[in-house]
Amino acid sequence: MTGKKPAAEVSINHDLIETLINEFYPELTGQPVEYHQAGWDNEIHRVGEHHAVRLPRREAAAKLVEHEHEWLPELAPLLPLPIPTPTYAGKPAFGFPWPWSVVPWLPGIPLAHAPAFDAETLMTQLASFLNTLHVPAPAGAPRNPYRGVPLVDKAEAVIEYIEVCASEFEKLDISTQQVKDLWIDLIDAPAFGAEPMWLHGDLHPLNILTRSGELSAVIDFGDVCAGDPATDIAIAWMVFDTEPDRLAFRKLLTIDGHSVDVHTWRRARAWALALALAYLANSADEPTLRRIGATTLRNALG
Repeated sequence: MTGKKPAAEVSINHDLIETLINEFYPELTGQPVEYHQAGWDNEIHRVGEHHAVRLPRREAAAKLVEHEHEWLPELAPLLPLPIPTPTYAGKPAFGFPWPWSVVPWLPGIPLAHAPAFDAETLMTQLASFLNTLHVPAPAGAPRNPYRGVPLVDKAEAVIEYIEVCASEFEKLDISTQQVKDLWIDLIDAPAFGAEPMWLHGDLHPLNILTRSGELSAVIDFGDVCAGDPATDIAIAWMVFDTEPDRLAFRKLLTIDGHSVDVHTWRRARAWALALALAYLANSADEPTLRRIGATTLRNALG
């Protein structure tokens, strides 16, 4: 049995959203408010046609919202795709205990739900986005204990996930030993030796939006941090199902202007494996996340 999305630690409702808007962003007063979705960390309510209110649903996510407030305005002008840069950085108020945001509503559907996508278009746009993002981060950039870290820091969690996911492996006709062997092989990849780069930190097909056959935005930067860009490059095993497509994508990628070397590529495959296991281990109530985990696991295993 896999785990579920963590429970919300605070009540978020229509009245709260309207009260915050009326007090702090009166330009939107009277606009219709519509619940959109609740992820692990944040709940989103669309406001009118062009805005959304994004509020953390757990204390653990509150600091991540502060990272978005501080760093997304700096990153947004540099990136080739729109990102949800806050138009208003909200503070605790009216009983809501944490920072919150008003962000632009970015139209599109998640890549995970998009119809068949042209691989060349996808790899070109995605590589352009990552190449622009993966440059040295400033000294004050946030660090994340779960993203961009050395693989050895993930080892304990990965082994635990392998045990938790044994029944999922059976459904997928995958052996537990096969998964263990791959992780043991990949964890020996040399650690990232350059200065920390900017990372999205949570790049998967639900956080990439598409529109009219092209990528239209990248969302959910709560895990934005500095570290090893191999964490983001794991997206190759999430969205490309064949080795030739993954290798073509790799040829388009750069890190601070340099091509992706064999060690970084191996670490990225290790991150793909680790993230696939995390998705499978926590998707009892998230069928799309389970599907992403299963696809990524099969691709990582080759």
